[in-house]
Amino acid sequence: MAQTYENYIDGEWCASETGETFDTHNPADPNEVVATVQDSSAEDAKDAVEAAAAAQEEWAAEPGATYQALLRGTAKRIDERSQELAETLCREEGKTLTEASGEVGRAIDIFYYYASHAVDYGGDRKPTTTDDQNLYTVREPMGVAGLIVPWNYPIAIPAWKMAPALATGNTVVCKLSKDAPTVFLEVTKCLAETAEEIGAPDGVVNVLTGGGEEVGQPIVEHDEVDAVSFTGSREVGDMIYQQATDNRKRIQTEMGSKNPTVVSENADIKKAVEVVGGGICSVTGQACTATERVIVHESIHDEFVEQLIDYVDSIEIGPGLDDPGMGPQVSERELESTLDYIETAQQEGATLAYGGGQPEGEEYENGYFIEPTIVTDAESDMTIMQEEVFGPFAGIASYSDYEEAVEIANDVEFGLTAGIATQDHTEANQFIGDVDFGIVKINEATSGLDLHVPFGGMNASSSETYREQGEEGMDYFTIIKTIYESY
Repeated sequence: MAQTYENYIDGEWCASETGETFDTHNPADPNEVVATVQDSSAEDAKDAVEAAAAAQEEWAAEPGATYQALLRGTAKRIDERSQELAETLCREEGKTLTEASGEVGRAIDIFYYYASHAVDYGGDRKPTTTDDQNLYTVREPMGVAGLIVPWNYPIAIPAWKMAPALATGNTVVCKLSKDAPTVFLEVTKCLAETAEEIGAPDGVVNVLTGGGEEVGQPIVEHDEVDAVSFTGSREVGDMIYQQATDNRKRIQTEMGSKNPTVVSENADIKKAVEVVGGGICSVTGQACTATERVIVHESIHDEFVEQLIDYVDSIEIGPGLDDPGMGPQVSERELESTLDYIETAQQEGATLAYGGGQPEGEEYENGYFIEPTIVTDAESDMTIMQEEVFGPFAGIASYSDYEEAVEIANDVEFGLTAGIATQDHTEANQFIGDVDFGIVKINEATSGLDLHVPFGGMNASSSETYREQGEEGMDYFTIIKTIYESY
């Protein structure tokens, strides 16, 4: 029987005031109910924000060592349960066991990373213009942080938002996605146990489940929320940005993408195929950093496509717990969206080179499985080269010279991650300056990130306000106060 989870508000586990719940399902076998969770309301969101606001002053007054203790203790508890959490993630979101274990490991590392910085993050001493003065800055918490997170990295993304917020003295209210909330509700248990152990005030951490309109919007609009961090679709992110700025809140959004990889005539083709294939198929293409556009020099186009097809054809598809090469999509909604884009690509004149449908076989009949899909003859103005396809899909275009490749790469509204496969160091350096993307990868898959460096996009991929991860992730949750002290 599936476990029922409650919301965590003001130091207590509690049911939604609606009395309503919903089930989550295994995308490899939708008949399997993974968990039952709360279908929360605006009233629940209000309670969570008020709890966070009530606890904020006391939490902000704690020393960095207390923040460190909360984050370090949480990381230790997650680590002790890492296998169980990885399996939960597989069952609810669909990642392979290897991918899920990696994501759980990333969350552990994030909590440890910000724990280590919690004790030495603060202001700076500055040179003065006189000899009888101290001049320095201090960083103070913003206050209450509202965090709205997606389903595709259901433990890592909440961790990389929540950990820096807590490490800088903020209290948090986190709304989890309805598609895959269970793994972070389990992490919330780790946070709650550690908070009780160290004597943290009730209300420092508040986590609830429910819809965006019912729960997310009331969090964003509440007067007591000082900063909002959102990851999700562009449509919702733009709306949240407007709501937050209208109320003079600090806002950080990370939204859609349409990431290109240029395959130069100077590329090592075998290496380029591995880079591109990994960027397309890892986490079933359900990553904002996934490779969706491949721009290949005309002199190597046919050879590259042939080898890329061999690469994706070798990928085993199956339930995440079996640890294949690629798991299912998270939901029927996402599967149908990908299939619709594949149909649109062919209607607009692209050539289906590989995949394009669901794999055949009894083991695939019930789940949301899809084949990796490659289309060629893709033109830059086609729908599938402009709109994000959240699945293992890529359109391949050819180019004749470097300037054309850059023009195609930049010919989108988004600007998260761009890559180039080349053995020409000069070309690589020029590419870095010529593309309008927040992250540039040289001979690496567009997907995959380090936690200690800034993460974020340009143009329509981001609010272009503050970066996430690294020390910059802490900067977002603090405000600078400058002190002039004469003596």
